[in-house]
Amino acid sequence: MELKEHWEHVFTTKKIEEVSWYQPKPETSLNFFTENNIPKSGSILEVGGGDSFLMDFLIEMGYQNLHLLDISANALQRIQHRLGEKSKKVTFIESNIIDFQPNQTFDVWHDRACFHFLKDEKHIHAYVATASKLITSNGHLFIGTFSKQGPLKCSGLEISQYDAADLIALFEKDFTPVKCFQSNHPTPSGNIQNFTFCHFQKK
Repeated sequence: MELKEHWEHVFTTKKIEEVSWYQPKPETSLNFFTENNIPKSGSILEVGGGDSFLMDFLIEMGYQNLHLLDISANALQRIQHRLGEKSKKVTFIESNIIDFQPNQTFDVWHDRACFHFLKDEKHIHAYVATASKLITSNGHLFIGTFSKQGPLKCSGLEISQYDAADLIALFEKDFTPVKCFQSNHPTPSGNIQNFTFCHFQKK
């Protein structure tokens, strides 16, 4: 409950352009969808998306099977309000990812900066097991975390830093690495956050 309360407070007190992860256009994520020709009918899950703008762009690009999961009801309400009528094109799920047990699978699992908040080894392995279970055969996992050169905290919480080798070691049992790279994200306050991104395909 403490974690949920933390994020409910963040999405109640911070404006969208005040949070460090703010991106008016999520270029790195959008490039993943276009470069890999992700089908418009594919089932897509955004994990810990908060009120990011990825859904806005995916709707405009014609994606039809969109799901957004976040632990914060306030975050989900904010993006629903922003999308207006378009919010009907997204299934919103209020849940901690390690408690997520849906009755469906997903062709694409997208996570920019949710996974690195997991600090407990048990929770980290629960996340990996959940992704392995819920991503379809040949489906895609696209994950972004703070790199070893990135921040040690985000939104007042300690995070786990990863390089490509770390992520590959965690996911290689059920996933084949396709591409890993680092990318800098400029925050609204003018700081630079270095990310590790990895694209995996389910075996």
